[in-house]
Amino acid sequence: MSDDRTEHDLLGERPVPVDALYGIHTARAMENFPLSGRRTPPALWRVFGAVKLAAARTNHLLGRWDEQTFAAIGSACMDLYEGRLDEHNMVDALAGGAGTSVNMNANEVIANRALQLLGRPLGDYDTLSPTDDINLHQSTNDTYPTALRIAAISLLRELERNLVTLLEAFQAKEKQFAHIVKVGRTQYQDAVLVTLGREMAAYAEALGRDRWRVYKCEERLRTVNLGGTAVGTGLAAPRQYIFRVVGELRAITGMGLARAENLVEATQNTDVFVEVSGIAKACASNLVKVANDLRLLSSGPTAGLGEIRLPARQAGSSIMPGKINPVIPEAVVQAGLVAQAGDQVVTQACSAGSLELNAFLPVVADALLGGLQLLANAGDIVRRFCVEGMEADEAACRLHVDGGTAAATALLPAIGYERAVELARLAAKQGKPLREVAIERGGLTAEQFDALVTPEAVNRLGLPDTAPSGDAE
Repeated sequence: MSDDRTEHDLLGERPVPVDALYGIHTARAMENFPLSGRRTPPALWRVFGAVKLAAARTNHLLGRWDEQTFAAIGSACMDLYEGRLDEHNMVDALAGGAGTSVNMNANEVIANRALQLLGRPLGDYDTLSPTDDINLHQSTNDTYPTALRIAAISLLRELERNLVTLLEAFQAKEKQFAHIVKVGRTQYQDAVLVTLGREMAAYAEALGRDRWRVYKCEERLRTVNLGGTAVGTGLAAPRQYIFRVVGELRAITGMGLARAENLVEATQNTDVFVEVSGIAKACASNLVKVANDLRLLSSGPTAGLGEIRLPARQAGSSIMPGKINPVIPEAVVQAGLVAQAGDQVVTQACSAGSLELNAFLPVVADALLGGLQLLANAGDIVRRFCVEGMEADEAACRLHVDGGTAAATALLPAIGYERAVELARLAAKQGKPLREVAIERGGLTAEQFDALVTPEAVNRLGLPDTAPSGDAE
């Protein structure tokens, strides 16, 4: 028996592996686009199952197929949507053709899987055709952008969930470290006193903004152009199909999807992906900043700041005994940098659309979905492998407070600016802790000094109100 079956298309005939669920269009794409070595993003590939199922349900309601055939198609679509056909995702992520190869890959796989369920040979397209049946009343130009929007929504929701759990982990550390006074630094120099808990709270607050932005930008993606077919005019699709198909898709996905009022505009323009990518870039910038802060605060452990201890995840060197590196924050930084770079790709690709279509949605999908997945994964690992197990080195924090000049600012209410400057200079010159010099030369008792550097004192918003009664609001 031959190991191939013969299929044909516009360009002629060619062999396809006899047991392959894909067909000739996918085979040509595999030959034509040996580019990135990455396949279509899995989130996008699977969503094509939902899009094709919505189209199939609508077409069946309009009288297409008998019940047995429709049941096989519907089952095949669900197999794709639920990830059971991932191994048949064959098209390179950067394939040309505005996504046509991915659409046809899905059409062929669904058709052949349905043929299997019907007990028919693979490639028996007289019984069930990838184009005339699975792609009925559709175009790549409405299925691909619709699938991309749904895939982006799914990954935004995953990212949001991981941001929530990460900010909650920082909030837990805020409470755990609330009593630890430490040196706050600006421009890598000792500045004023803060608490370690206050630093953790700032990270949580930044991530909270990211969470809200990610949650809100989902709204931008819920309007889809499914039913517009080639350019948004609904060419070759019955009006009843156009009116009903998005409702079916909404029921399948459970997402609040709506048909675009102007399907031509929704097919032409892709600025929504630029907007969503910008939100992801903002999130990436916060994750990178937080991860780098954790690296710096944990540096040492004896010759650096060493104010926190991160969980040891693996040996850090093949030559330096005992070295343990902050590998999780380093990985998060790299993920953030890739996501930030992807935003530039999305911006350029969306700008490159012309007339009735943007031909570069595959690279938009690769950069946007890849970036969202990276950020979601980064938020997850930094929480599980880093933040939750993070510990404070209270002795190191206290040593920096007592031995540095940052505490001088805390003395202002008691001794004034000029005297505080003098004591800071004297401490630096003599190489003594500021606390010791302040007690010896500043007219402060140990109790007075310690009262000025308590967590309550350094966290107080400004000085206590001394305005005459009646003046303050």
